[in-house]
Amino acid sequence: MESKFRCAVFDLDGTLFSSHETIYATTIKTFEELGLKVSIPREKFFELIGLHFTDMFDALGIKNYNFEEFISIYKPKYFEFIDLSKPYPYALETIDALRKEGIKIGLLTTKAQGQAEKILAHFGLTEKFDAIMGRRPGVANKPSAEPLQIVMHELNCRDASKCLMIGDSVLDVQCGKAAGTKTAAVTFGYGKKEDLAKENPDFLIDSLAQLIEIAKNGEVKK
Repeated sequence: MESKFRCAVFDLDGTLFSSHETIYATTIKTFEELGLKVSIPREKFFELIGLHFTDMFDALGIKNYNFEEFISIYKPKYFEFIDLSKPYPYALETIDALRKEGIKIGLLTTKAQGQAEKILAHFGLTEKFDAIMGRRPGVANKPSAEPLQIVMHELNCRDASKCLMIGDSVLDVQCGKAAGTKTAAVTFGYGKKEDLAKENPDFLIDSLAQLIEIAKNGEVKK
């Protein structure tokens, strides 16, 4: 049976990887290195993962910091805590299964381009992705359609309806809808299930393994 999709584009944090402990530990350590005393409640921080850091810090009431200085320390320090991150169950197996179905695989994350590439390389996953799209200068972030449209172009997917955007935040769903793709929201990441449901994704899934059935049949059996 021919696959229902030509490409599948995954978010990274909260979708493929449980990386909240890495992000949190690195953020705390970075502010310590900067000599800034900040209060960052863990659970509130986890709820904000997926936003650009400046938006996260605004929501947390963190001010009087230099973002460029923050990020210059954060990026290399991230890899001191990288092994706190783990792939979600069935993440790698699902990607392999989709590739066997002839579906091209993309990554779309708000992490900087170089950082995204280094993370995939660290876990030996670079070759599993046909396109890697991180934050790039001059390109809008999710929920804009622009970065997803660039990924689709790199994947040679001209029909947006044949592309499936998979993520754990409302921004991922909004990005997919803006670009005209199908959308799958995962319930095990950092976004709240009720918030995701309000965005009316095409699929609301509890396991990445369900993507295989979606790719083959265009639906999830009840």
